[in-house]
Amino acid sequence: MHEVFDRTNGKKPGVPERLAVPDAGVPALGGLSIGEAAAVSGLSVDALRDYEREGLTLHPLDRNSPGRRRYFERDISWIRALSRLRRTGMRLRDVRAFADLSRKTGTEPERLAVLEVRRARALAKIAAMQSQLTEIDSKIALYRGTPTP
Repeated sequence: MHEVFDRTNGKKPGVPERLAVPDAGVPALGGLSIGEAAAVSGLSVDALRDYEREGLTLHPLDRNSPGRRRYFERDISWIRALSRLRRTGMRLRDVRAFADLSRKTGTEPERLAVLEVRRARALAKIAAMQSQLTEIDSKIALYRGTPTP
């Protein structure tokens, strides 16, 4: 089997070698259990269940004969993409709306608009934080008795 690599030590932590394939870290046959999918995706088991409960999975998850969830490469890739959106500060309802759009063809302009709004909000936050940093630097300079930068 191939290894899944990360930038820190060349290995994907917590992912058994038998599960790893290039890029996705998901075997083609049989899929992953929810615990294995959690290890590969970087999310908790509870978060994966929440994604399914909230209707954020790409499609209803496959289940094996005892009824346990099985995650495949397409599922993990989708979950990783949604996780990246959440890390940008996107609210869950907005992620859900984006996911709904992503399931439909021809919605690229709408998805682009969502991302452009998200970008504008991020830029506004950066500007606000830069302003705060300038104020802090000014106070530090005052207490040090040095000129304001």
